[in-house]
Amino acid sequence: MKVIRAAQAGQGGQVTIACINKATVDLGVPFEKLTRALQKCYDTYFLPVWGYPVKLYNTDAAKPSDWQFVYFNDADAAGALGYHDLTKGGQPVSKVFVRTTLADHQLVSVTASHELFEMVIDPLANLWAEAADGTEYAYEMSDPVEEDTFLVDGIPMSNFVHPAWFEPFKHPPGTKFDHLGLLRKPFSMTRGGYVITKKKGVVSEQFGSLAKSARFAREDRVGHRSEHRKREDGLRIPDNRRKRPVAAHGTSAVESALHARS
Repeated sequence: MKVIRAAQAGQGGQVTIACINKATVDLGVPFEKLTRALQKCYDTYFLPVWGYPVKLYNTDAAKPSDWQFVYFNDADAAGALGYHDLTKGGQPVSKVFVRTTLADHQLVSVTASHELFEMVIDPLANLWAEAADGTEYAYEMSDPVEEDTFLVDGIPMSNFVHPAWFEPFKHPPGTKFDHLGLLRKPFSMTRGGYVITKKKGVVSEQFGSLAKSARFAREDRVGHRSEHRKREDGLRIPDNRRKRPVAAHGTSAVESALHARS
């Protein structure tokens, strides 16, 4: 398998992610089938580009060393069950709100793949890439193309951006900025996408279309990982764990993530 970028991202070893279904709402796809499709999607399409290996498995109780990928009905359910941004062992937790996703007329499989991609590359939601004008763009893998999907074993998965998307310089012809090849330059988005930006300390969203802006405004964003970017400290982490530095000029963000994991 050819690794295009971030080849050393897996140097610390494969991360194991425990998938736990706490939702009482139908996922739309059998849980086992969904996890298999997510693993296949990740290994086939995401891993060759970003280079960070993970192993997903379904369980009712995660091991202390596991990262966790948990399905809830909504953010209230996650809070009631005592789930936070990190496990007691200090490992990342990603949350998929099933009822909320369905209420927003979205597919659970698309939301799940979206969250998986973003959790792996920026688990603490605190990495940014700086453009030439000083604007910082959040290291969110799927937001710019989040309404564009492709099938894996007949199950819709989210499109995602490539490392070149975060690089604010001219690229050679044929450079891919996203998996489906819809984008033509860094920091761009499709009509159904959006980006989180920070300029002079102010965090805001930019949208690919007025229709997307309207849809976004109707969404229930409570508990969504991207909302943590509006806090100065990102996700809550224990005092004895170091925060990763803000990334500049795109390519250094992966290096920053690797440094934090070592």
